[in-house]
Amino acid sequence: MDLFKAVVLGVLQGLTEFLPISSSAHLAIFPKFFGWEDPGAAFTAVVQIGTELAVVLYFWRDIWTIATGWLRGLVKPEAREALEWRMGWFVIVGSVPIVILGLLLQDLIDSEFRNLWVIGTTLIVLGVVLGIAERVGRKTRPIESLTWGHAVLFGLAQAAALVPGVSRSGATISMGLFLGYERAAATRYAFLLAIPAVVGAGLFSLKDIPGGENEYGTVPTLVGTVVSFVIGLAVIHWLLRYVSTRSYAPFVAYRIALGSLVLILAGAGVITAGVA
Repeated sequence: MDLFKAVVLGVLQGLTEFLPISSSAHLAIFPKFFGWEDPGAAFTAVVQIGTELAVVLYFWRDIWTIATGWLRGLVKPEAREALEWRMGWFVIVGSVPIVILGLLLQDLIDSEFRNLWVIGTTLIVLGVVLGIAERVGRKTRPIESLTWGHAVLFGLAQAAALVPGVSRSGATISMGLFLGYERAAATRYAFLLAIPAVVGAGLFSLKDIPGGENEYGTVPTLVGTVVSFVIGLAVIHWLLRYVSTRSYAPFVAYRIALGSLVLILAGAGVITAGVA
């Protein structure tokens, strides 16, 4: 049974990781709907590795170009004029906030942050924020115009996603829209920025998988991770095509509807808000 649950949650992770609707919120909410045990923060962190591997495969040319350009810049001063050198540093700098806060807030991430009152509220609030960003953002800046200051702001937005319900992609995309970046540019950079943070968190949480009371165990977790990789790869391709011509309005409506439903059901006692 745990294997079946892991497959279902792997599909859910793959479908929701790249959409601005919070995959960690869905992995916390939907087990409550079905009366399953909470998979736990460790399961969530590890299964996200699958979707980030999908990012690595999909964007491997971009990653290779940035990585090699950054390494060249370490030894060749003339290479530091290239965009790849700056992009490498932007990803590193943008990853610092979530690393620091992730270590400082680890206990809260594993417990209080997974409370459905928190998750329902953040789904609604950040849905409104995304809606405002979609409406007021100029959407004219290409990713090539990224600055050090904006890289830090992107990183701070990503760090907010330590709270389930915020959404890593939703927070960083919202910040990008507020700063005037094109939808596709903000989305693409959000994907690249997430790689170090998510892979690092997943590897850090591997030690917590075997034997934990709220986790499914090693084999189901690995299966869920593989499933999330396959589904996530398809979702990346679809989303990048979608945002090039359409708005994030449907995701805003979905976030507010789901968050409201969670708060109503928790308030009525139909589902338990706390972590089991």
